[in-house]
Amino acid sequence: MNGIGKLSITQRRWLLSAHLLFSAIMFGVAVAFLILSITAANTSDEGVLKACYTSMHALAKTSVQASTIGALVTGILLSVLTKWGLFKHYWIIAKEGLMIISILLGPFSMEVLTLKAVTLTSAEGLNSLYDPVFTVNSRLLWTGIILQILSVGGMFVISVFKPWGQRKHKSLPN
Repeated sequence: MNGIGKLSITQRRWLLSAHLLFSAIMFGVAVAFLILSITAANTSDEGVLKACYTSMHALAKTSVQASTIGALVTGILLSVLTKWGLFKHYWIIAKEGLMIISILLGPFSMEVLTLKAVTLTSAEGLNSLYDPVFTVNSRLLWTGIILQILSVGGMFVISVFKPWGQRKHKSLPN
């Protein structure tokens, strides 16, 4: 038995594999958003513009939500069912903070921002590029995408290096 004895090594490996797959999907979708945003920002083809934002919105409603939920659930299970714990190590707490950022950016913000972009480009086509509302939405979307890539990438790096060590527990006075 491993850790606190709740998972066998094989079970832990399967759970870790699922966690890595969900996390990789989160990262891959964020990179796909970046590519689609770059394409949308550099096109003069109305069909391509609409397709980019429609694709991002479809991903936001499906892959982003599923991968975020999957990574969150498997991450919590790995923490609780192994020696790592939820709050025993600073690196895990840092990952939890970055996951909160990813949850706020991914399933919530990206879906809202891409829906707004789909709505504007469907109504105005290429003219939406000159709409101040579209400009603000686009900048927010770009910011969210970059923050999502940084937060998920940061979680990968933290998982590999495990910096900052274990928290010191203060003993209570008698």
